[in-house]
Formats: sequence, C-alpha cells, structure tokens
Amino acid sequence: MSKKLLAPAACLAAALALTSCSGGDGDDAGNAVTVTANSTDRVPVDAVVAAFQEANPGIEVTVTYADTDQLQSTLRTQLSSGTAPDVFTVWPGNGNPAALQLLAPGGFLADLSGAGFASRIPEGDRPVTEYEGSTYIVPVTYSGIGVIYGKEALAALGAEEPATWSELIELCGTARDEGVSLLALGNQTPWVTQLVTYALAATTVYTDTPDFDERMAEGETSFADSGWKAALEQYLEMEEEGCFNDDPLGTSYEASVSSVAQGRAVGLVQVATTLSQVQSEAGDAELGMFALPATDDADQTLMPGSVSAAYGLNAESADSEAAMAFVEFLGSPEGQDIYATEGGTLTALPDEERETDPALTTLTDYQGQGRTVPFMDQRWPNPRVQQTHFTVVQQLFAGDITVDEALAEMDAAYRTE
Repeated sequence: MSKKLLAPAACLAAALALTSCSGGDGDDAGNAVTVTANSTDRVPVDAVVAAFQEANPGIEVTVTYADTDQLQSTLRTQLSSGTAPDVFTVWPGNGNPAALQLLAPGGFLADLSGAGFASRIPEGDRPVTEYEGSTYIVPVTYSGIGVIYGKEALAALGAEEPATWSELIELCGTARDEGVSLLALGNQTPWVTQLVTYALAATTVYTDTPDFDERMAEGETSFADSGWKAALEQYLEMEEEGCFNDDPLGTSYEASVSSVAQGRAVGLVQVATTLSQVQSEAGDAELGMFALPATDDADQTLMPGSVSAAYGLNAESADSEAAMAFVEFLGSPEGQDIYATEGGTLTALPDEERETDPALTTLTDYQGQGRTVPFMDQRWPNPRVQQTHFTVVQQLFAGDITVDEALAEMDAAYRTE
C-alpha cells in the first residue's frame, strides 16, 4: 500500500536539492551521509538521526524530506543520473516507481544481505524486502490495516469487537439505530478507497489461496476468478447495510478521522499509523483496533500487515562505509525502537521485550501468529493496478460500474506491460 497519510507538502526545490548529494569524489564526502525520507516520517527520522550522531559523532547526517509523490517521481531520475542521496526511502515489494522490485533490477540498491539485521527479517516479510533471494532494504516499521475505534463509543452500543461477518453487519445496524455510523469512510481521498478491500481480501483471498500472488504472477488466476470478487461485493454490502457514514464519496480522510474523534462514528478502517492522528484529535479517549472479519469463522480471519517504512543504500554511495553504518543503525534494536516509538507503530523486526501501544495488541498478536499478509499492492507488478483499484472503488460507490467490470479493469491493469 502506498503511504500517503497526512503527507505535509515539501517544496520541489527541497527534493531537487538532493541532486548534489551523492556521486562525485569520495574524498570530498568523507564521513558524510545524505538521506532522503518521506515527509510523513520527519519526526521519527529526526529522532533516529539524533541518536545515531550521538553514538557516531564523526559522521554527519543530512536529511531532506519530500512528500510521497515528489519522492517517487524524482528518485529514479536521481539514481539514473548519479545524483541520488546515500540512503533513501524505498517502498517494500512492488507497485510504485520507488519500490524495491523496480529499483533493484537496475542495480541502484546495494546488497544488504550481509548486514546484521538481514537474518532477523521475518519469513513473511521476505517477499517484500528481497530481490532474487538477496536483501536490498532495511525494514524499519511494521503496520497493519484494521478497525481503529473508540472503546467508549463501542461500549455505549452495548457491544464488543465483532469477530465474524454476521456480527459486524449486525453491529452496523445497532450503530445506525443509535444515530451514529459504525465506520467512517473517506472515499473522496483516493488512497482511502483501497483499505476496506484490503482488510476483507486478506481473508477472502489468502485464507484459501495463500499463494495467490505467485499464481497471479504465473497467469494461473485473476482478480475476477478469486476471493477479490467476494471482497468487493462485501464492501458494497457494508455500504448497503449502513455500515458507513452518508456520502463516503463526499467525505475526505481528514473528515473521517474527525468523525471518530468527535463521536459521530465508532471507528474507521485504516492503517495503524492513523492511531496517532485519531488520538491527537480525540484527546484522552481510549482507542482499540481489531481485524475486519469477512466470514463467520473467526479462525479464518487474516489481517493485512506488512513492512511500512523501509530504506535502501545507494549502490553508488560516495561514502558507503558511513552510509552502511547508518543503515545498520536503522536495523538495530535501538534504531527500530526509536523510529517506531516516535512514529506510533511497530518495529519491523519483532522485539518481544519492547512495550507497544495497547491499541496495537491485535496487530502484534496477528504478526506473532503468522496471520498477516503483505499489503496487496506490494506484490503487484506495476503502479497502474493500485491506481485502477482507487478509481473502480469510487465508480462502484457511484453506481457507475459493476463488480465484474471493476475486476476486469484491474486484471487488465495487472497484465499491462
């Protein structure tokens, strides 16, 4: 899933300023590391850099931040021209221009297989951190998609977290009868459209076909002939059953967060990093998170959970030794803890001794039990599939296309060279 949450605008000049960061004479660059990070990660990255420089006073680290679209659109050009930074945000898996599977084949990323953290990457995350069996990114945080909700709001309905599809639908009606929405939905914001589908497809697709992504890549199945059809049909059923607020297509991400914080909705389906945004608006309200059920067998429920923030090392870094030291710090228990704590999420490399936000208990449990699947777009062959998914969900909610037509468009995007 593309990380486009609350990205504050970063000026294009700042992104382009990186053109003088790397390449050139290594003698002039001694013990200086340049980093490009997503603007959404400014707080945790600043904290990690401060801790790293305290431990390594002889290495100067300079960070430039860019928002998602700018970073993705400029990074490939900078790498091709030899002007990219030493260390930079890389999206796990595939699905966008700055993703691992698009950068590694071009020789832009240094092989990190020998790094100390590489052996600690969970088996389930290796498909989105490796290319041809070698590790090319350091995974830093782990996030998931589920229902973030206010515990007091749910208790006011006399209800508990629904564990089955039938319980979910029944709870939607209970909430409506009490004058609130069970789930706020901001489908006016394109990237939000994917989240409910992902949360449902984790179960409808991967419970029965855990090798779905491999079969898709081999042309042995399709979106149309899989549990993706059930996921989209259930998405629309939730709309018909009144699970969401009125007019999701006229509601933004920001408005959906405010609906939960202000008590107009019990919760919303979002990535775990949104917990901090809801909490900042909700004040002292206690929040929780649960996996969105898609069947009436709670044991079948899976949860989208995967590496979120990750970084790569420029294969042509002007100071590879210092840059590698920073990458190793990102993969160390200390670096992971600082990043996750400041970012309000989980570490990518599990640490049983680390205390986490109680609201993330479900995600932690699912991660530990091996009941998560990577964000779906991380395994897609090109960025067009995700963009098509955004569009068809909005069209489905507008009543402009059918589920079969939506899936046909996604299949066509997947097969486009």
